[in-house]
Amino acid sequence: MSITPYITVNDARAAIDWYRNAFGARVSYEPIVMDDGRIGHVELTIGDDARFMMSDEFDSAGVAAPDPARHNSVALHVETTAVDVVVRQAKTVGAQIDREPEDTPNGRIAVLHDPFGHRWMFNQRPDDPK
Repeated sequence: MSITPYITVNDARAAIDWYRNAFGARVSYEPIVMDDGRIGHVELTIGDDARFMMSDEFDSAGVAAPDPARHNSVALHVETTAVDVVVRQAKTVGAQIDREPEDTPNGRIAVLHDPFGHRWMFNQRPDDPK
């Protein structure tokens, strides 16, 4: 059994580009473009196996991007061997850094928001070299 996040954004084409530039994501399942031009489905992969799915907002499907006036109810947690590098790169393309990289008993962590309203938590295990 596994779980794969499926996020919704208000501009999937811009989000694909942003995730490429911020996290080195690559499209692993080509976008399905709907008749009205919105992206109905796309899959991205970060690193070797961190996969997530995404679509534009669709009232008819009951999916909406995060509301910037509210706090997030879900965060995306990503294990990495380079928290500082990921955060530095994401910051250069417009991420809001909520928690700069810091060492904790559970490893090096950082938290950020992407421009589409999603909260990302990055964790580097304590035994990974910095």
